[in-house]
Amino acid sequence: MAILLAIAAAVLLPAAASAGHGNGNANANGHGNGHANRVSSLSGASYVAMGDSYTAAPGVLPPSPTAPADCAQSAANYPHLVAAAFGLSLTDVSCSGAKTENFTVAQFPDQPPQFDALTPSTEIVTVGMGGNDHNLFGTLVAGCTALDAGQPNVGAPCREHFNSFVRTTFREDQRPAEEALEEIHALSPNAKIFVVGYPDITPAHGYCPSAMPWTTGDLRWFRNNVQIAGAAMARREAHKQHATFVNTFPASIGHDVCQPPGVRWIEPLIGSLTGVPVHPNALGEEHDAIAVEKAISHHA
Repeated sequence: MAILLAIAAAVLLPAAASAGHGNGNANANGHGNGHANRVSSLSGASYVAMGDSYTAAPGVLPPSPTAPADCAQSAANYPHLVAAAFGLSLTDVSCSGAKTENFTVAQFPDQPPQFDALTPSTEIVTVGMGGNDHNLFGTLVAGCTALDAGQPNVGAPCREHFNSFVRTTFREDQRPAEEALEEIHALSPNAKIFVVGYPDITPAHGYCPSAMPWTTGDLRWFRNNVQIAGAAMARREAHKQHATFVNTFPASIGHDVCQPPGVRWIEPLIGSLTGVPVHPNALGEEHDAIAVEKAISHHA
């Protein structure tokens, strides 16, 4: 029953970060005087953040008072942290459960198309989207758990069942993702665009059935053939459309769902401390923000 409830929370989502982030010692955050100068030059710039639940950060307190309740958006997600660090004027339209289609189609009655936030005066855009297209993420979380939970740690049943689905999804999602970036350029021609990748969710080597009841083989397959392959595709799309890809994956290695509290940046399927399984916690959002801040410092 606990596993079923956890799957429901992870799949059906619409389906607190440190207050000192970006305001502490510059050297502690890996920034120096150049960063301080960049912060000053960007202060007040118009920033639009778009994305799904890995951007919205459901379960990370406090909730955003300006976002629709259906979106379960946090006021301590990485867009808010980045905006605070640089003094940006933030419009955050990220929403849990969002798909690429929700750039142009309303997700909820009170959540209009995310592209509605873009204007010719927008200067910075971050995009973290794609995991929900073709219901990829939810299908794999539920499907792999149904196949693996309670079974011996043998082979990779999920890979055998879903590998072709993943490959088809990636192939069919490529052009819509590119078209979305093209449209962002058209709507906000002066904006710097940053495509934010997903962090490491499952380990390359490991087995943690009390937290994520998948076989070692399936944990590794999800990491290599879903996450890393998906990041490579997103990087190519970003490059093709003259956007910057922010790779959050390398820094998050070793902070996956199998790690203990205080080490993990992604909450597990079973025992999530945020109440939102297989999603970033406050630490995860803080480190995503650091990666985005570095990219903006270099490219904006």
